[in-house]
Amino acid sequence: MTNFKTKLISLALAACMLCAASISVSAAEINQSGGSGSTPVNLTTTNGGLNDDGTGGGTVTPTKLNVTVPTALPLALSDDGTVVTADNCKIVNKSYGAVRVKTVTISAASDWNLTSFGDKNSLAGEKVDSNKLGFALSIGGGKEVMTKGNASTQRLIAAPMDGCYMTGVGDTSGNTVAIDYAAIVTPMSGAVNNSTIANVIFVIEWDLAE
Repeated sequence: MTNFKTKLISLALAACMLCAASISVSAAEINQSGGSGSTPVNLTTTNGGLNDDGTGGGTVTPTKLNVTVPTALPLALSDDGTVVTADNCKIVNKSYGAVRVKTVTISAASDWNLTSFGDKNSLAGEKVDSNKLGFALSIGGGKEVMTKGNASTQRLIAAPMDGCYMTGVGDTSGNTVAIDYAAIVTPMSGAVNNSTIANVIFVIEWDLAE
């Protein structure tokens, strides 16, 4: 019984020492006029704000990335071979922080092939229904990039460039970039309605401080 009481007293003393230590760490004493104390500002990223005790109240998480890209880049091939594109496609950053377009890749859909982009007359010698697409785009008024050759998958943008950068949602003058694009398509013997002929993949990342 004596040993048990001794252990209880030891545990109580240890608890008191820990409490005393925590108090001394959390408070800086200033003993003279003009004295100073250093107080750290501690940051915890959470999805739930602060608890009453000043600690993070939710799961520890980074800032949420929230960016929308177009659900489609529509093309309309007129009967004279002219391709008409939409003029309202854009990328919108709804995140708190700045983001950028890291890469853009285009891949031909099944039964379609990519070809070099240029004047539509460059396809005048192609057979009807050869299903070839030449594609070009620019983001945020930046440099136009385009397909070259016949590889079925092509990287149009390999690294962030002018036009690819967006501010956080708090700056509405810079959190949106327009996507301007153009295409040439080989002739079609039959009518086509809303058929997917390629997929464009936009990779978005934080615009990190370096």
